[in-house]
Amino acid sequence: MFNLFKLFVIVIIGSAASWAEDDQGILSFDRSVSFTENFEPVIPRLQQDQAVAEKLALLHARTGRRPNILWLVVDDMGYGDPGCYGGGTLAGASTPHIDRLAAGGLKLTSCYAQQTCTPTRSAILTGRLPVRTGLTRPILAGDKITINPWTDEVSLPKLLSDAGYFTLLTGKWHVGESEGMRPHDVGFDEYYGYYPAQKEISQRVDVRRFPGLVLNPERLAAFEAVGPADHLTHGFKGGETKELQQIRSIEDMGKADQVLADFTVKRLQELASGDKPFFVEHCFMKVHCDNFAHPDYAGKSEAKYPYKDAVHEVDVHVGSFLKALDDSGVLENTLVFFTSDNGPQMDGWPDAGYTPFRGAKGTTWEGGVRVPGIAYWKGMISPNRTSDGLFDLMDLFGVALNLAGVSSDKLPADKYYDFIDQTSFLLADGGQSKREAVYFWWGTELMACRMKEYKVHVKIVMAEAPHMHIDLATVRDVGLAPWFFNLYLDPKEEMTVGHRLDPWMATVSGKLKAHGATFKRYPPKNIGL
Repeated sequence: MFNLFKLFVIVIIGSAASWAEDDQGILSFDRSVSFTENFEPVIPRLQQDQAVAEKLALLHARTGRRPNILWLVVDDMGYGDPGCYGGGTLAGASTPHIDRLAAGGLKLTSCYAQQTCTPTRSAILTGRLPVRTGLTRPILAGDKITINPWTDEVSLPKLLSDAGYFTLLTGKWHVGESEGMRPHDVGFDEYYGYYPAQKEISQRVDVRRFPGLVLNPERLAAFEAVGPADHLTHGFKGGETKELQQIRSIEDMGKADQVLADFTVKRLQELASGDKPFFVEHCFMKVHCDNFAHPDYAGKSEAKYPYKDAVHEVDVHVGSFLKALDDSGVLENTLVFFTSDNGPQMDGWPDAGYTPFRGAKGTTWEGGVRVPGIAYWKGMISPNRTSDGLFDLMDLFGVALNLAGVSSDKLPADKYYDFIDQTSFLLADGGQSKREAVYFWWGTELMACRMKEYKVHVKIVMAEAPHMHIDLATVRDVGLAPWFFNLYLDPKEEMTVGHRLDPWMATVSGKLKAHGATFKRYPPKNIGL
C-alpha cells in the first residue's frame, strides 16, 4: 500500500521537533513541538493563545452563549476565481460579496485542501487525513466498500451536537449515501441537500453530453440500478429521511443551488432566534462541472460562460447568507469561513475555474490543493488582514472545537489527529500560524510536503495532455532526488532549487518522513476503495 513505508520506519519520529523559546524566538528550522503523541506537532504561540482566550471570554460574557459557526464550501472553485485572489472581473466573473468578505476579515494565501472532494469533506469533519479514515476518493457508482468508515470515527457535528449546538449541513455531501454514512447518521442534526456531485446527477438527463447513456434505455436502466441518488433529500438525526424533488432535467440542476441557498437563509434566520448556538455547513453544488445556469443568473457574468455564471451565482448567495446573519442580529457572534474543497477541475474545461499555479484538481501540485480561505467575524477578526501562514482545512476541526468549548480529551487516544487548533491564528491581530507543515496524499501514496515557503515532492502527478490532470495523467516517482521548490521564488513549481540555492531540502524531507512514520503506530483504514 505504501511504497515509501520502508523508508519511513527507519526515521526517528521525534527527530524533526524542537523547542521554541517563546512566540518569536526560534531555536531551529522546525519550530513545531509534539505535546501529545497522537496529535500533529504545533508551533507554540502561548501569548497569542492567551490573548485570544481572553477575547473569547469577553465575548461570551457579553452574549451569554457560545459563538455560531458557518462554513461556506464551494465545489471545485479555483484559487484565482474570486476577485480578491486575482480573478473576479479579470477572470470573467466579478465577485463583490466574496471580495467584501475578504476585505472585512482575514484572507489566507496559503490555505490547503485535499486534492479532490471526498477526501477534503471527510477530513474537515474528522480532523484526520483521508488515508487514515479510508475515504481517499469519492465513492462512485458500482463501488462496494467493505466497511463503513464512519463507524469508529468521532465526527465534528457529533461533538458539537453533544456540546449543545444545532448542527446542519445543506447541499453536497459526497461522503457516502448508504444508511450509516449519511450526514444525519454521522452527527448532523439535520441535512438538506444532494448526496453526490452535480455531474453524477445530471449525466442521466444531459443528452448533449451523454447521449450514449441517456438515449440507451438498457444502459440507462443499468446505470440507475447502481447510480447515485438524484433527489433533494431532507434527513433528521434519529428521525425520518424524506426524498423531495427529483432532478429530471438540466434546468432542474441549474436551479438546485438557489433552492439550497433559500433553505439555508431560512434556517439561519430561524436558528438565530433559537436558544442554541449553531454550526451550519453550506456546501454549494456549483461550481463542479457540469454547470447549468439558473435562469436568473444566465449571462450575468462578464464572460457569459456557464462556469462564470456559476461563480456569479455563488457570490450572490454568499451575500444573502451574510445579510441573513446581519438582519437576524447574530453577525457579531458568528465565525464565517469561505473556501473551496480543491482546485479547479480542468478536465471539464472550459467548464472549469482558474488557478495561477501548476496543476489542478486531482494533483498535489499547488493548483490542485491551494484554495481560497477567508475567515470573517465582525468585531472579532480585524479587517483587511492577509496572511501567508500555513492553514490546512482540517484545522477548521480544531477551531470549531475551541469555539464550542469541546476538549480534545473527547477524541480517542488510539487514533492519530492531523488537525491543529488555529483559533488564535485567525482571531489575533497579526496572528501567526501554528502549523509548520502540510502533507499531501494522492490516495494511499504520500506525495509531498510544504514547510514554510518550501515544498518537496517524492511523487508527482503528470498530465499527459493539456487540462487532463485526472483522465489522462500518471503518478510518477521523482527519480534520483526529491523535487524541491521555493514557492516564493517559483510558485508555479517549475524549477527545483534543492542542491543549488537552499540548504533545507534534507530538513523538509525529514519532516515528510517523520509524518510517514506515524502510520506505523497508527495504521490506516482500508474500506475497499
